[in-house]
Amino acid sequence: MKTLYIVRHAKASWDYPNLPDIDRPIIDKGVYNTKVIVAELNKKNISVELMVSSHAKRAQETARIIATGINYPVEKIEVSKLIYQCYSEDIFNIIFAVKDTIDTLLIVGHNPTLTQFANYFLSDKIDLLPTSGVISISFETGNWNEITSAAKKINFTLFPKLMK
Repeated sequence: MKTLYIVRHAKASWDYPNLPDIDRPIIDKGVYNTKVIVAELNKKNISVELMVSSHAKRAQETARIIATGINYPVEKIEVSKLIYQCYSEDIFNIIFAVKDTIDTLLIVGHNPTLTQFANYFLSDKIDLLPTSGVISISFETGNWNEITSAAKKINFTLFPKLMK
């Protein structure tokens, strides 16, 4: 059994028009919403064996908040330049490269890619994975490269606006 957590980064600042997109930090509301999500993840007793984040500042900040909240070692967060401005196929390639000894994987990235990627597995499609949103999917397989054909179960979706 493999479990995947798809996480969109927290709400980021638009206050600095000259700041490159990749360097935009998260705002206080983003920190708060991510902590609300972390509290719910803890209620569900989730644990993660591998966390991979986009190299964008807002994604890494989000990953650190989640890691700290669920007791995942922050220094073990893998940072990937492939997640920033990518396509669903790139997310699949990242997942397919994960060692099969890892059963739980959390990816922090960006829209529109994560919405498109999640919709590949969702029967009830979503229009938008919101900032700090999480979708958890389990697959009945022992191999990450078989998730597209394996039986799956949507464990939960956590969207901050629906949790207040």
